[in-house]
Amino acid sequence: MSQSESLKGVQALLFDVFGTVVDWRESVSEQLRTRTEGSISEDWVEFADEWRKGYYKGVRRVAQGGEGPTNIDVMHREILDEMLDSPRWKHLASRWNDDERQELVLMWHRLHGWPDATEGLYALKKKVIIGALSNGNIRLLVDMAKYTELPWDVVYSGELLGSYKPNPKVYLGAMQHLSLAPSSCAMVAAHIYDLQAAAACGMKTVYVRRLSEDPLEVRDQVKSKANGGEVDAVVDSFIELATLLSK
Repeated sequence: MSQSESLKGVQALLFDVFGTVVDWRESVSEQLRTRTEGSISEDWVEFADEWRKGYYKGVRRVAQGGEGPTNIDVMHREILDEMLDSPRWKHLASRWNDDERQELVLMWHRLHGWPDATEGLYALKKKVIIGALSNGNIRLLVDMAKYTELPWDVVYSGELLGSYKPNPKVYLGAMQHLSLAPSSCAMVAAHIYDLQAAAACGMKTVYVRRLSEDPLEVRDQVKSKANGGEVDAVVDSFIELATLLSK
């Protein structure tokens, strides 16, 4: 069965956002460079990566039933404060007061899409329902959609659904709101763990190769079912995905 045949009957595509739709690493590091106007010589990519690692740790904990906020703005602020208390970054702590730290948190609302994102989403929107299914909070996702022109039909967040991916309640809750069976929905993500969790809920799956996300060795190993792998389709862009749905 070809990739296009595997996606037959799909009525809705639900997208992971951070890393799949938007380039968070370059967007955050560039905003940090701009805000400091070159007055601080820092590795802002490292700073963004550490912030993101804290996010992964936090959402995993909550997804597994542990304690933590279900609003990513709150979580991002907690992680930022912890980072600025750490030996690696404490020399920056005095530069940013409470209000300025909150402004840094809002950088995550202003992330640029990958070059194919907006064009690809508009093409897909003509064929199926397209929605964000993200661990980001609602206001963050709405701000981001306006900032980088993401034409969602619907936005679902961990905040709305009461947990974070990869908790099954997030995927199942989104499909319930759409009144669609799992076989009529496909999860689109650049993270194989996200797709494995979606598949366990009965969804079809589309893996998007993005340079900043899964390590190269993982990206190279992900294959479509047509090629003996575990996902329904593997693409390099949303435009390629739109072409698959046209076949």
